[in-house]
Amino acid sequence: MGIGGIIALVVVLALIIWLLVTNIRIVPQAQAFVVERLGAYRETWQVGLHFKMPLIDRVARRVSLKEKVIDFDPQPVITKDNVTMEIDTVVYYQITDPKLFAYGVESPMAAIENLTATTLRNIIGDLELDESLTSREHINSKIRIVLDEATDPWGIKINRVEVKNITPPRDIQQAMEKQMRAEREKREAILNAEGTKASAILVAEGEKEAAILSAEAAKQVAIRQAEGKAEAIRLVNEATAYGIEAIKKAQADENVIKLKSLEAFEKAANGQATKIIIPSELQGLAGLATAAKEIIK
Repeated sequence: MGIGGIIALVVVLALIIWLLVTNIRIVPQAQAFVVERLGAYRETWQVGLHFKMPLIDRVARRVSLKEKVIDFDPQPVITKDNVTMEIDTVVYYQITDPKLFAYGVESPMAAIENLTATTLRNIIGDLELDESLTSREHINSKIRIVLDEATDPWGIKINRVEVKNITPPRDIQQAMEKQMRAEREKREAILNAEGTKASAILVAEGEKEAAILSAEAAKQVAIRQAEGKAEAIRLVNEATAYGIEAIKKAQADENVIKLKSLEAFEKAANGQATKIIIPSELQGLAGLATAAKEIIK
């Protein structure tokens, strides 16, 4: 074999090696390759090392299997009570079948956007303005169900749909702000009235408790005074009874008793009374005393 043949053999071997190397494909994690042979779908490559036939096979599409998010522009919608507003949505989706995604629809994202807009208009058209503003979970759920069913033949799974913003007309916003301001003022007035009421109740309860305590104190004072007077009367009576008992034990005669009566009369005469009635017994006793005095003289 001449030098020309060796060179040709080396060139052929180099070409074969180059073809082999350039047709080796490594599919990374969370990706899939759609392979075609002579223009027709051949297979889908998953993660790992793969080899395609040179000049016959080709990688038609590289598909990411990660979850993605797409933010659509605000869409004008009309509510049931004929209020026009704009709503923008966010869709979270994931490709589950690379083959269906590659051959199912020409522009999957444009198809999802248009489907989202039409579904949103249908849902909002059945709701009034107040319901639209307070029913985000209901709107999200219905859009997700409709989109998931529609995109299933395209190899796309709709995981979640979120209504990002709801923008009513400017005059509606101003009316809502006035309503909210009035509602806040109403709540403030109610709270102030409740505070005043609670304060008045506490003051009245305090005055009531003070009156009760004052009456209870006066009652206790009256009871103690009455008890003191009763005790004093009892002690006087006991002293009188003790004196009478002592006189009895001393066996005092009638003259002693009359003398004691005269002493009591003397004390009464020293008082402020203008008229004094003298018992007959005391008059006799006084005469007796005068006679005794004359005899002594």
